[in-house]
Amino acid sequence: MRVQKPKKIKRSAMEKTRTVLGEKIRESAASVLPILCIVVILCLCIVPMRTDLLLTFLIGALLLTAGMGLFSLGAEQSMTLIGSRIGTALTRTKNLPLILGVSFLLGFAITVAEPDLQVLADTVPHIEKTVLLAVVGAGVGLFMAFCMVRILYGIRLRWVLLICYALVFTLAAFTDKRFLSIAFDSGGVTTGPMTVPFILALGLGVSNVRSDSGAKADSFGLVALCSIGPILAVLILGLFYRDSSGVAELTEVSYASTTVIGSAFLAAIPVYLREMAVSMLPIVGIFLIAQLTMLRMNRRSFWKIIVGVLYTYAGLVLFLTGVNVGFSSLGAALGTALAGERSWPLIPLAALLGWFIISAEPAVGVLERQIEDVSAGAIPGKTIKRSLSAAIALAMGFAMLRVVTGLSLLWFIVPGYALALILSFFVPDIYTAIAFDSGGVASGPMTATFMLQFMMGASIALGGDVLCDAFGVVALVAMMPLLSIQAVGFYYERIVKRPQEETAVYGDYDIIELWEASA
Repeated sequence: MRVQKPKKIKRSAMEKTRTVLGEKIRESAASVLPILCIVVILCLCIVPMRTDLLLTFLIGALLLTAGMGLFSLGAEQSMTLIGSRIGTALTRTKNLPLILGVSFLLGFAITVAEPDLQVLADTVPHIEKTVLLAVVGAGVGLFMAFCMVRILYGIRLRWVLLICYALVFTLAAFTDKRFLSIAFDSGGVTTGPMTVPFILALGLGVSNVRSDSGAKADSFGLVALCSIGPILAVLILGLFYRDSSGVAELTEVSYASTTVIGSAFLAAIPVYLREMAVSMLPIVGIFLIAQLTMLRMNRRSFWKIIVGVLYTYAGLVLFLTGVNVGFSSLGAALGTALAGERSWPLIPLAALLGWFIISAEPAVGVLERQIEDVSAGAIPGKTIKRSLSAAIALAMGFAMLRVVTGLSLLWFIVPGYALALILSFFVPDIYTAIAFDSGGVASGPMTATFMLQFMMGASIALGGDVLCDAFGVVALVAMMPLLSIQAVGFYYERIVKRPQEETAVYGDYDIIELWEASA
């Protein structure tokens, strides 16, 4: 019996991993299936697409599903734990220069290698890729350091947001309009599947050192503030950067046979293997240094995190291969074809895609789980997800309305952010922090690839200015959750909780029946 016991424990652990992975893949399939069905119906019944593009899309959907499942499992076992433990260990050193320096390096390194930002930088024609990456990375790094100061000293998030967005819109009034949409899109794409689990866990780890009642609320807000840094940085860049002669173009992709399709996917995998290795190298390096100097976890915990990193790595490679090879080309072609038929039906179609597309964003699940953990189940993850779906549906509808009509992005984001900041005075701080974090989380790879290409295809077909009309979809996706989540908070606090607070008042000598008191 003693000899067989370790084998039984080992086998049960492997079975548990397979079970969890199977659940993650099933969840991913359920998230991707609605988008898949809508696109297939459009291609087969309304706007016929080439067979090679549709087949490539279907293969990409399979890779995306497997990638999301592996990523979700790996993020739970690695990125969340790394961020939380490093945040706690850094805070306990009580060395403010060390905290600020490491925070800046973390923010810069993770952002420069963020897959969503790489996709946007490749798409933007009028800013050199290296310049855009460096400027956005510096903006996130500075605000990451500032976030640590805010959490440590308990500075109210709403006042920080008011000051920062006042500065943002002041700069927006003087910046070249070709930089305006790019600036707000940069703020959305920097908080992608790679950075969100790490940033959220880092904030939670830092706040765990505090014991006051506001620590939980302050653990959120890092994603929100780290999204502002790139906006300010790119707006400032637009004041003096003049290399803006590029024109946005779509590359037509054609696959002559199934062999060519398979070769396209196989050729893309090594590219993303290298990119993701570069993306994860800073995080792994910082974790190893922290393990040797501060963390000193036991061997079992250490290797569990390493295995989680490998899951995350494999998941992101499959996810990005499926999205970029299978989704982007069809998205551009579908947008061009639909705009050639009728333009106004594109608006409800974009809203319908937005409703389902939020389910396929990998980082949304990470945010939902942390919200439930921090609020002890008081804020259900399903409620957050439904409000996000409604918000993204409206955002995609507004984005396509801009493509069709050519309306300026400022007509949407100025009143939107103004209303969001006003709502912050009527809801608890934790809802404001979650709302602004959700804005960054919602604008992930599916928006930066499939929907942006869809908008660009429609804009080119309608003869619009792609830089002014199509770009900005990520900005709207990042803005709308600020309103929906805070509206949920307002409803929950003012309407749902009110009847619960009305309790019966008994006198000192009243006889109370137990079943009446519990009713």
